[in-house]
Amino acid sequence: MAEETPDIENYDVVDDRLRLIFTCCHPALNPDAQVAMTLREICGLTTEQVAAAFLTTAPTLAQRIVRAKTKIRDARIPYEVPERADLPERLASVLHVVYLVFNQGYFTRADLATEAIRLGRLLVDLLPESEALGLLALMLLHDARRATRTTAAGVLIPLEEQDRSRWNRAQIEEGAALVRRAFETRRAGPYALQAAIAAVHAEAPSSAATDWSEIVGLYDVLLRMEPSPVIELNRAAAVAMRDGPEHGLTLIDAILARGELQEYHLAHAARADLFRRLGRKSEAAAAYNRALALAVEEPERHLLERRLKEL
Repeated sequence: MAEETPDIENYDVVDDRLRLIFTCCHPALNPDAQVAMTLREICGLTTEQVAAAFLTTAPTLAQRIVRAKTKIRDARIPYEVPERADLPERLASVLHVVYLVFNQGYFTRADLATEAIRLGRLLVDLLPESEALGLLALMLLHDARRATRTTAAGVLIPLEEQDRSRWNRAQIEEGAALVRRAFETRRAGPYALQAAIAAVHAEAPSSAATDWSEIVGLYDVLLRMEPSPVIELNRAAAVAMRDGPEHGLTLIDAILARGELQEYHLAHAARADLFRRLGRKSEAAAAYNRALALAVEEPERHLLERRLKEL
């Protein structure tokens, strides 16, 4: 067989799953369709899980995947591993897939988070671009807190309450080093900036000692690079820590007033937390109940229920 099988590749994508992800992320498809189809067909996530990652409904997501498959059929797009020269144009979609797999495993599927980190390492070996470095750093820095993220009963532990002595220092050091490598390229993108924010959190001795001004500044850069209501929400939470809860509340209310993030549970949870810190209990309870109606992951639901009981 070795004599009869020609060497058809002049480079090495060393992992079968990574090969398939690169193959499905064909530039002829809409980027969202590439990611959705890959998560569903290659990474084994359910339609509901992928829909949650895209902040949309399962029927809408299913239609998006059907359209992508129809275009593949009608345009006769071949299922083949791209040439090495074609990999960079597919990298952004591949990074997006890996990050969404990591996010899906963040709370309840440690195996998915571990698999995403493994794929991230392969990507850095294959294409050590700044955003590949940034994504791997981001995943490592978040995963470093895995042991302290929930109680034994599965209740989410907020960042400020976590036992930082139990964080994985080796992963934090590796992640911070990758952030520095990404910024040294002078082409740092959204993943590298998010990783830099995560590094500020991870290296701070406590929540109170965190450099919130630096975090807000990094979010300012990130928002200019990649405007997004979710990033805007995260920035508002950082502003609340730097300037006080009333400042963060004003920003979150402005996002919701535009009609954005109305169905995003974390927006209402953040708003509820700021009401709680201001002592406005009835408004906090209403916002927590709204977040509970939208939340899906059990660790988040347990925390929201706990907060409600504490009011």
